[in-house]
Amino acid sequence: MRSLLKVSATLSLVGCLFASMAASAGPKIEFWTLDSGLRVYYVGIDDLPMLDINVTFDAGSARDGDKYGLANLTLSMLDEGAAGKDADELSEAFESVGANFYASASKDMANIGLRTITLKKPFDSAVNDWLSVIKSPEFPEANLERLKKQLMVSFEGAKQRPSSIAGKAFNENLYGDHPYANPGSGTEESIVTISTDDLKAFYKQYVVEENAMVSIVGNVSRAEAEALAKRVADVLIAGKKPEPIPEVKPLTESKTVFIPFPSSQATVIMGQTGYKRGDPDYFKLYLANHPFGGSGFTSRLMKEVRVKRGLSYGVSSYFSPSRELGPFVMSLQTKIAQVDEAKKVMTDMLATYLKEGPTKEEIEGSKLNISGGFPMNIAGNSNIGNYVDVIGFFGLPLDYLERFTDEIDSITQEQAKEAMQRRVNPDAMLTIVVGGESKEDEKKDGASK
Repeated sequence: MRSLLKVSATLSLVGCLFASMAASAGPKIEFWTLDSGLRVYYVGIDDLPMLDINVTFDAGSARDGDKYGLANLTLSMLDEGAAGKDADELSEAFESVGANFYASASKDMANIGLRTITLKKPFDSAVNDWLSVIKSPEFPEANLERLKKQLMVSFEGAKQRPSSIAGKAFNENLYGDHPYANPGSGTEESIVTISTDDLKAFYKQYVVEENAMVSIVGNVSRAEAEALAKRVADVLIAGKKPEPIPEVKPLTESKTVFIPFPSSQATVIMGQTGYKRGDPDYFKLYLANHPFGGSGFTSRLMKEVRVKRGLSYGVSSYFSPSRELGPFVMSLQTKIAQVDEAKKVMTDMLATYLKEGPTKEEIEGSKLNISGGFPMNIAGNSNIGNYVDVIGFFGLPLDYLERFTDEIDSITQEQAKEAMQRRVNPDAMLTIVVGGESKEDEKKDGASK
């Protein structure tokens, strides 16, 4: 078994090297729909005998309803028992042939995937077990109780981390009554209410063919991929695609939330809603943010906040697009006594950047940095597969990876400036501060001032 795992790891490493050399051309993504309706995305890579296959569902935490953490628990329970095998037997079945089973839920999507070598005997074994898990999960109650206890421990740990407290408060205050406000891992109150019947009902409602797409990346032919996709369709039950989640309502005014915490450092998060996946301004905003706070030590924020003023070890900004409006975020950690100065510096720098825009040198340097680093982002089957999942789930163009660097290179300095000015509103910023003692004019429960 160990030798197979070593072979798998070696093949994965070599595969990254092969893929990075060929990435400039971009992987060719093929798409088709089965007669049953299952959407299939396929990238053939024949350098090494490896395959990544993933089924993606519109079944992320945005579908939790009032049982926060339901999607996460449902997906986490899949390899705890299925088709007559318990968790140990399933683990041994995959490990014995050098395969890796994974399942997870994020905000928008849920994934059930498999990474395996394509040598016939181990491949057949891994695929058969993977399909049996999808078809016949058992959700054993004892295992669920164990996972729930582990989550309770993690919740206690999160209470001791200012960054976790700040992130939770940021989502709650940015999204209000929208599903994006709810913690994907759940809460102490919600987790105790979730039963095996809830898991089974969630699985039956959302893990259905009409709500699925499959990506197949690796060393199988188109014909083999078609046959494999058909096998996936055969184990998925019929159902209905869920209604779209609600639209996100952007903030209309600025708001500050202070949360006391006994620490020498404070966590500061500032931001607002940004854009969706597939937004026509995506490339412009991605490029525009890079010199401001997205390029590490060369960014304006890092130079001013860390290098010049010594206010923080690290500071950054980013856009995080989702199916609906994801956030635009600026964040740092600083000494309690420096919070006001740090907030003012970030606010002033954003205002200046929106007014003046990036310099020509910043834009050209950012283009070189983004385009030069992009091949490594799509090096290896799993990285390509991750992109294919995003492309398929959010309905992006099939040539998205092929034209990524061309799109970035085509943007002008003025276009980047105009997009940032139009899409970022400095008068509607949410600010979360976690750290320090409560002040007389600020409520201890973290209400806005």
